[in-house]
Amino acid sequence: MSFASEMEEGMARMMGAMHAAAATGDPDIDFLAMMIPHHAGAVDMARAVLRHGRDAATRRLAEDIIAGQTIEIEGMQRRLAMLRQPQRGPEFPALGGTRGP
Repeated sequence: MSFASEMEEGMARMMGAMHAAAATGDPDIDFLAMMIPHHAGAVDMARAVLRHGRDAATRRLAEDIIAGQTIEIEGMQRRLAMLRQPQRGPEFPALGGTRGP
């Protein structure tokens, strides 16, 4: 399969999964439910460039994306499962500085 075909297929899979996430009205749950496939799409695209790309710097970036996004996906999945519990766990503290108000 060509790089372009893999990218198109990955984008379609990502967008389909993002749109398939049923909105609950809870911004935290809805955000995580859509971001998980978004990050999974980044991993798929990075794998495609590893199969087809030749530039060492781009390949290294792809490897970093796979490593980082995989960890983020696991964290989002855990938090999403916690938020979907009838008795929600403690909320995370508010972020400060450049990451929040």
